[in-house]
Amino acid sequence: MVRGIALGQRSIYDVSITSVTLSVSINTELHLSEDQSLLIALLDCWDRNNTILLGLLVALPEGGLAARALAGSPTVAELLTHLRFVRVCTVYENDAETAETHPELTLTDDQEWVAEQDPEQIRQALNDSALVVRDAVERWVDAGRRHVGTYQHPVLLLQHLLWHEAYHTGQIKLALKAAGLPMTDAEAGPVTWDVWRRS
Repeated sequence: MVRGIALGQRSIYDVSITSVTLSVSINTELHLSEDQSLLIALLDCWDRNNTILLGLLVALPEGGLAARALAGSPTVAELLTHLRFVRVCTVYENDAETAETHPELTLTDDQEWVAEQDPEQIRQALNDSALVVRDAVERWVDAGRRHVGTYQHPVLLLQHLLWHEAYHTGQIKLALKAAGLPMTDAEAGPVTWDVWRRS
């Protein structure tokens, strides 16, 4: 069973965004101290990404959690629990302080690909792990961190996770199609593409 991370009951949308200074150094240096809205926009991207995953979870047809693209491939449930695992482990493996401060959030390898069939457990795990990432990135940027573990900047860690999750979202839709449970554009649009376009 996937267990919710003990971060209390706050929603991802209850997190306040504080004033920060963000400096990015990738080949050329970009100072963003005059545009605080960039960090807000990046964190909003992360929130929207999690909203899309939650929307897909709610929109899954009956039997959707057990769907898989090919024999031997992960099920939709396993893909979703894998995302939760990678989020938390990526933060912990690249920031010893977070791991030391919250040892109760440490995950073991047998918690990565879990065929959880309770959508509420998956929803809680996704929300809690999204907060782990969001809080860490905001804290790192606020502290002026240039490097986080193997990443040149906290934003690169966030972008890596976004890319990883988009990849697996495509696998989820493929798994549903292969199982004879495809989501039409009318069904998928409001919970995926439309989330990015909302003002």
